Parts: sequence; structure tokens; C-alpha cells
Amino acid sequence: MPYVLGIDIGSSNTAAAVARRRGATWTRPEAVPLSADSPLMPSVLCLAEDGSLRVGEPATDDGSRTTRDFVHRIGDDVPVLLGGEPCAPQTLAAELAAWVVERVHALEGGAAEAIVLSHPAGWRPYRREVLHRALSELGLRHVTLLPRTVTVAESHAARGFAGSTAVVYALGGNSFEAALVRRTPRGTYETFGTPQWLDSIGGADFDEALAEHSRTVLARELAATGRRGAQAALRGLRAECDRVKRVLTVDLTADVVLTLPSGPARVPVTRAQFEAMIRPTVQATVDLLLRAVRSADLTPADLDGVLLAGGSTRVPLVTELIGAALPVPVEVEPDAQLTAATGAAMAACQVVSPRPRPPAPARAPAPVSNPGRATIPAQRRPQHTVPGDPPPRPPVHVLPLELPKPSRLALAHARGREG
Repeated sequence: MPYVLGIDIGSSNTAAAVARRRGATWTRPEAVPLSADSPLMPSVLCLAEDGSLRVGEPATDDGSRTTRDFVHRIGDDVPVLLGGEPCAPQTLAAELAAWVVERVHALEGGAAEAIVLSHPAGWRPYRREVLHRALSELGLRHVTLLPRTVTVAESHAARGFAGSTAVVYALGGNSFEAALVRRTPRGTYETFGTPQWLDSIGGADFDEALAEHSRTVLARELAATGRRGAQAALRGLRAECDRVKRVLTVDLTADVVLTLPSGPARVPVTRAQFEAMIRPTVQATVDLLLRAVRSADLTPADLDGVLLAGGSTRVPLVTELIGAALPVPVEVEPDAQLTAATGAAMAACQVVSPRPRPPAPARAPAPVSNPGRATIPAQRRPQHTVPGDPPPRPPVHVLPLELPKPSRLALAHARGREG
């Protein structure tokens, strides 16, 4: 069945969604299973001993052959060192995108009719150009790049958000961005104002706050286990804190559980305690959200809503502080980690089947002093224009997707190694 593909490569995880053609319409986008047990794949690349580039967390590694920080460095002239080999950040991102395309091609049994890849709203043209170039070098020559805030708005619109002006709040694992979006006369969305972002704030800060609290509470027990025992016990602490964070979005209490040589140790945490730990971080993101609104000289009364994306936006404190600062509807989807990817798939549908431009309102005929005189020829009449109407997106020639040729760093799934 013909399909289009949306991809979101985040600072922590990568997600993808497809929408399939059904007659003259498209189905609702569905998440693609990028790993065996999740639609999310860590945005991690590892250089194997055989020279291949593997996707996902490695089983064992000293850190020198693994990279997690290449996404926000796209366009940086300083290369990423991977196993001592310099790699351009945009090349690594393109390799990850190519891996997603190959996996979806295998699952769907054919090539996508269109691909949309999201990117941070604050990117300048140079960053988009270098990523486009890196994608083209791998054979992905017909990929449309759209700001993540636009794809988030497209996803919310597909679920029923009918507003024309909104502000997007996207909280990733290690990044945050906020930007205003508005609906264009074509029914699509565009950003305006000045996007705000931070590459050092995200859901990982929430996990670390819980981890620091747990280390403090268990300091005596950890000291009693010795250095090696403490290191072994703390190895899975961040993953355990991520689990507790998710539990506290629905429950009022949860336990951080660590396995010590003497047995399991539990650190009870209430939602109120957790929220006190993360309140300064969340407040900093809300301050940036307000700055994005003020950048266009808007007030809350000018907004139709706040559109959320990112797994950590499910934390109740996030919606509480946003609601207090902006008394407008706050929209969050059931799986906010997939919002940007599903919105990218919705935008890809429009690449193949653009929405028709609404007809211009009819103009009243100008009064004529002498009814017997001829009217102005149609070709000389002033043309109706819509103030602020942006130029349409450039036409996209839909061609069969050329899958990337095997590169010097051939991609392989970290969890599905052969041999």
C-alpha cells in the first residue's frame, strides 16, 4: 500500500510514523516499531570493531566508540570523534535517518512516496542546507525538512485542534524548544516570532534530580558496600529513576529500588517531593515559553492553545505551571514522544496531496457612474491578495525513493546483529 514517512530525530530518541494512502485519502499516522519492544530508538550510534555503524545502545563500550550528542551539533565545523575517527554531525544524523528509511522500506515492502524530517525550530538555513547535503550524499534526495514545532502542530490538528494561532512547548530528553505557530491560508502551519530553545534542559534533568535524591538518602548504605558494590548498585539508577518519573505522572507515590549486596533498598518518593525537585527546571522552560509569545507582541488572549510534545510533558507540574502562566487550553497527546513524528507524517501527506487553497472571497463590483460604459477587463483588474500570505512551499517531484548505497559506515541494528 502506498505510504508516506515522518521522522523525528530527537536528542534522546528517534521516532517514525507512516500514513498509508486509502483511495483519495490518507490513514491516520501509525508509529513504526523501530526496536523490538518500542516505537522509539535511542538516538545513539556506535562504531563497531568491524567498521560498521550500529544504531542503539551498545551492549558494552568504553564510550569512545559511541556518540549521543551529534543531533544538536549539526552544522558545527568541529567533527564528532567516534573511535578516534572524525565524523561530521550532519553525516551521523543522515546515517541514522537512512537507517530508519531502510527499516521502514523493509517493513512496508516498498519506498515511501514522500519523507518529512523534523528539525529544531531555531535552525538557520545553513544547518538545513548541510543536513540536506548529507542526506543527498546517502541517496535521500527528496526529503522535506520542517521545523519540529510545525510537525507538532500538524499532529495536534489531526487530532482535532482547530485553532489558528498557538505556541508549541516541546520538552525532549536533553533539549527544550518553544515557538509560535499559525495556520496559513493553505491550511498548513508555519512558525513566526522568535523561537526559544535550550540544549541543556530536558527530561534527563528530572531523572538526575531523582537520582541525586536517592544517592543522598542511601549514602550510608552505599558507603557500606564499598566502591565496587556502590558502582554496581548505581549502574541502573538513571533507568530506574526514569521509570519512577513515569509512575509519578499517574500515582502519588513510588519507590526508587536499588539492588545492594545486602538486598534491595527502597527510596520512597511522593509526587510533591518530586515536583519540588524539578520545579526550578520546569519554571525555566515556562519562562522561555512566555518569551516566545512576547517575541511577536502577542498576549495570552491572542492564543488558541498551547501544544505539548515530548515524553516529560506528561509530568503534571508541566501543565500546571503552563496553565498558570498562559490561561488557554493546554493540549497533550496520549503518547507525546511520538507527536513530532506523527505530525511529520501528516505533513508528508500534504507533500503528495497538497490541500487546495481556499477560494478568495468575492469582491463587490465597483460602482459605475455610467452603466453604458464597458467594465475594466479582467486581466487589468487588481488581484486579490491576503496580507501575510506566505509563498507556497516549493513543488516536490515525487519520485521512487533511492535507498542509500552501502556507505563506508554500514548501518546495523545494535539489537539485531548477525552472526
